[in-house]
Formats: sequence, C-alpha cells, structure tokens
Amino acid sequence: MARRSARKAASRTEAGKALEKRYYRIGEVAELTGIKPYVLRYWESEFRWMAPAKSRSKQRLYRARDIEVVELIKRLLYAERFTIEGAKKKLREIGVDKALDAPQLDLALGGDPGAQLRHIKRALLEVRSALLA
Repeated sequence: MARRSARKAASRTEAGKALEKRYYRIGEVAELTGIKPYVLRYWESEFRWMAPAKSRSKQRLYRARDIEVVELIKRLLYAERFTIEGAKKKLREIGVDKALDAPQLDLALGGDPGAQLRHIKRALLEVRSALLA
C-alpha cells in the first residue's frame, strides 16, 4: 500500500507536471503528454490494455497510471524508435508494470545487464579505434 501511494505522489508527466486530479479527460491528457487526442484513441485500439475507464456519457477518464502508460508508449515509439508491433512485443516480453516501475530501464537493450555491458564495451572499442585511426 505504501508503495502505491509513493508512486502516486511521484506521478509526473514527462514534461514534469505533477498529476493532482483523480481523472483526466482526453483533451487534458493530450495537453499533458503532447500527444494528439486522435493518436490516443488510435493507441487504445492497438494497445488493448491501455483503454481508460469511460463515464456514463462515454467520455474517456484517464487516471494517473493510464497517463504513465501513455508516456511509456510515447517513449517506446518516439525515443526508442520502436514500431507499434515492436512496442507491443516488447511490452508483452517485459510487462507494463515492470516497465512503469523502472523508467530508467533501457527497453531497446532489454533487461540483461551482461548484454548491456557487452554493447557498451563494443561502442567504446569503436570510439577508441576511431580516435587512434
């Protein structure tokens, strides 16, 4: 329970704005995340588990966790340069909860520290050979 309240208190968008309300409408989420509403609706159709709750009047009601998922998908698609299919596959492999709990996780390399170290070593050797040439 303490973990959930700590994460809730620390909920922020990528832009650094604190999330204070319990529910947000799609326009507010679009403003907070920088993602257009039609893109959010498209992502809902592609990432089935991303669907936010809906009110009686069928308006989408996003919670802080839903906004965190939007930010995660945004990072995968725009920063990590995954395709939608690739992002779905990566999220199935590592799980959404694990990815949300460890935002510093390098999703492109995976969670294997040995693979990450080998990748860094190769990159450093390339830099070294370029400097010596």
